[in-house]
Amino acid sequence: MSETEKVAVVLPPRTVEDFACRLLQSAGAAPDKARITAQCLLAANLRGVDSHGMQLLPFYLDQMECGNIALAAEGRVLNESGACILYDAERGLGAVVADICCRHANRLAREHGLGIVVVRNSNHFGACAFWGQKISAEGNIGIVMCNASSIVPPWQAREPRLGTNPICMSVPGDQDRAWLLDMATTTVAAGKIFKAYINKLPSIPSGWAMDKDGRPTTDPVEAYHGLIMPLGGYKGYGLAMMAEILCAVLSGGPMSTGVGGIRLKDRPMGTSQMFLAIDVKRFLPEADFLARMDWLVAAMKSAAPAADYDEVLVAGEPEIRFERERREKGIPILDGVWQRLCEKAEKLGVEAPAESPNS
Repeated sequence: MSETEKVAVVLPPRTVEDFACRLLQSAGAAPDKARITAQCLLAANLRGVDSHGMQLLPFYLDQMECGNIALAAEGRVLNESGACILYDAERGLGAVVADICCRHANRLAREHGLGIVVVRNSNHFGACAFWGQKISAEGNIGIVMCNASSIVPPWQAREPRLGTNPICMSVPGDQDRAWLLDMATTTVAAGKIFKAYINKLPSIPSGWAMDKDGRPTTDPVEAYHGLIMPLGGYKGYGLAMMAEILCAVLSGGPMSTGVGGIRLKDRPMGTSQMFLAIDVKRFLPEADFLARMDWLVAAMKSAAPAADYDEVLVAGEPEIRFERERREKGIPILDGVWQRLCEKAEKLGVEAPAESPNS
């Protein structure tokens, strides 16, 4: 946490999950659907990715209240052909649909060596990492992507056409050292800008965002109502389009400006997602794969650190450290997020957990 981020409460992981479950159930979600959604949010907070944790819950509750999410829906297979499934989420809770589709992808990988599930008409499903890990926990390489509401301009433009369109790859192995990449195709995830706006932080780093006219800004309010910068200029723009193609073009779902968003109440989100499972045992024995991964990671970490750095890290390592610490010390929730959660709790008749101030 930075010095400008005021922590309202620090809660044990189980308390966070229980609070999220009670809010979701009071808003109409069935217990099992509330549970998987809460687990997804909790996992992000544990990994230090607070932009995709409890911060998202008030947005989900808004979408549920205005009817954009079909609470009873689980979706259905539209077509299964070999290793491929086309799935219609039927506007169900994003986490519920993602859980089902990860199971389908793993099943197909066992049968065919790989399995790909492409989804349309879904909703926000939290952090891709949670679903990549669902796949890799079964011994498969998991690759997950999705499209999102258009708040990102194409390279050299000042009008939004794409979402943050994240890309994730999770590799099987010991969860205390597994390689896990989860990245937006923008300089930062949209949730980090939302976090700065919700919690009234004084500024965001240069290079994160532009105002609505396409001028770079460090003002969280201008950024919230403006545009997010593509990662690495035209390279991030290309990666975002790649995700859009593999998710929305391939699924037949809404594309580009046709996608709704968690901040938009006038239409369903209509997100498209892609889940790919690759059975490593079809290529070499699992023990050999894990040994080769260990060697590769060790090779990266053996490089001499650059000036002002103490060590070389690999994808997923910072989050593993966050999770160890937060399981022991609890999850900090910032002031603005806590206020919004308490407002939702009061409205839904849910008792908020006892506060544990930590300034």
